[in-house]
Amino acid sequence: MNHFPIFLSTQNSRIIVSGGGDAALAKLRLLMKTRARITVFAAEPAREIEQWHHEKRLTLVTRAMEHGDAVCVKLFYGANEDATEDARTALLARAYGALVNIVDNLEDSQFITPAIVDRYPVTIAIGTEGAAPVLARAIKADLEERLPQNLGTLARIGKTFRKASYALSFGRARRDFWRAFYFDAGPKAISDGEEHVLPALEALLDMHLHKPARTGHVAFVGGGPGDPELLTLKARRALDEADVVIYDRLITPEILELARREATMIDVGKEGFGRHTPQEYINALLVEHAQAGAQVVRLKSGDATVFGRLDEEIDAVDAHGIGWHIVPGITSASAAVAAIGQSLTRRGRNTSVRFMTGHDTRGFADHDWRTLAQPNEVAAIYMGKKSARFVQGRLLMHGADRHTPVTIIENASRPDQRVLETTLDALPAALEAAQLGGPALTFLGLAPRAAFAAAPSLKLEEFA
Repeated sequence: MNHFPIFLSTQNSRIIVSGGGDAALAKLRLLMKTRARITVFAAEPAREIEQWHHEKRLTLVTRAMEHGDAVCVKLFYGANEDATEDARTALLARAYGALVNIVDNLEDSQFITPAIVDRYPVTIAIGTEGAAPVLARAIKADLEERLPQNLGTLARIGKTFRKASYALSFGRARRDFWRAFYFDAGPKAISDGEEHVLPALEALLDMHLHKPARTGHVAFVGGGPGDPELLTLKARRALDEADVVIYDRLITPEILELARREATMIDVGKEGFGRHTPQEYINALLVEHAQAGAQVVRLKSGDATVFGRLDEEIDAVDAHGIGWHIVPGITSASAAVAAIGQSLTRRGRNTSVRFMTGHDTRGFADHDWRTLAQPNEVAAIYMGKKSARFVQGRLLMHGADRHTPVTIIENASRPDQRVLETTLDALPAALEAAQLGGPALTFLGLAPRAAFAAAPSLKLEEFA
């Protein structure tokens, strides 16, 4: 992020626009929505600028900008549509500490003006770092259609009621009140007329002041394989409402970004044969925060019910009478098999599939190797990188074909996804050569579909 988005107070501040043509008009139409004191320097101003000057909406100076004109200026716009004049006037503005924007010159600008959706006091700014203004305008148009015109009216009335809402305790109690207003009571009231909004607010506040405090609760949420677009709507809602998020090592930063800024974020990541957070400590965290009244999200990668030690955590909160629910997620096997264009089961090949772990709390995990060694068996092996040689040895010992296809998908569904195609015989060597650093899922008995293997988007590496 090269441009940090902020909302800058412009009330009674000086803003200068140098230029009087189309570029200046475009900026002025936006700037005149502020309460700034705007001055335009233009020897030949457009008729609209002269009219705005006569209406006292801005001050027009019909000459080029000179030294000393930028005293106490907060923002400067170079809109001369002439590179030499823009550079000259920008230099004058910088000398007095003004932030400078030169129209259509990203490199020499200190700030950029985003596309804006205006439902005052609700303001949405959309920026693309100057890379795609057309895209920003398209997003703006989409939001303009989605947001009702009376949203600003609700927000203005709500603003006058903020001090009254302080009678509710800080945090969730106030958030629940305002959520109920903006998404339920407010829209219903304003449909009958603006005069009905304030009485609706007063009645809503009285109801929230007398309703019992919300009890703590734990949501066990499957965060999916890493792509935030693969989160369920229910998972996103849980993150939005969470006071505390207790998350695993494999949860991606993009998914964590979806949690509220005010939420307490606690990393309890574990790594096979590596960094380890004791399960007892995680259980204690869940109980501690839920007993304090927090809405807790226990965020697990993939699906919470698959190799996530979910039962131990449910038992812990159950023992303290804490409410909970499970939000399913897309497990890594589903994302990984989609990445290679295959299905987990296929008529005539296999009528069952095994989800298995490469290691458990005691070390390398044992399984029904004799059955797995049979032709056409399919298994999805979680946490299988470090146990690859062990798995290979057990399968070969029970008669598995050395040429059985094996596919390893690293970072399934993520931008840095990699796919390794190999055989059971070459599995340990392939993993060593590939030097995988991310989470990987191993498919026994599956190879990438031919059409997918030829696709340039699939980072396929073959090891024989």
